[in-house]
Amino acid sequence: VQLQASGGGLVQAGGSLRLFCAASGDISRINDMAWYQQPPGKPRELVATITSGGDTYAVDSVKERFIISRDNAQKLVYLQMNSLKPEDTAVYYCYAQIQRRGTPIFGNYWGQGTEVTVSS
Repeated sequence: VQLQASGGGLVQAGGSLRLFCAASGDISRINDMAWYQQPPGKPRELVATITSGGDTYAVDSVKERFIISRDNAQKLVYLQMNSLKPEDTAVYYCYAQIQRRGTPIFGNYWGQGTEVTVSS
């Protein structure tokens, strides 16, 4: 089982990016999915979460600008980032709670990170 994140890049302030994260492998179910960010020199922090039923949460600093969504059939989670600011510059990681086939336990899985740089 693995998560593969993509979609990062360099963008000017005020611009938009859409991040993608695909889960693959021998998956039975996916529970919560989320995006985290790690700015340079800082710890990793939660950005937004989405349940399997589609309930979402985003931290105050992004909730008016970022939208998390998912496609359960395709095992994808997205992060639409609008009105980007230089302080959004970070490596963005996707996260998912995944149940592998044949096991009752949900494990915590992380993508490899995709870098977002916002220039002023």
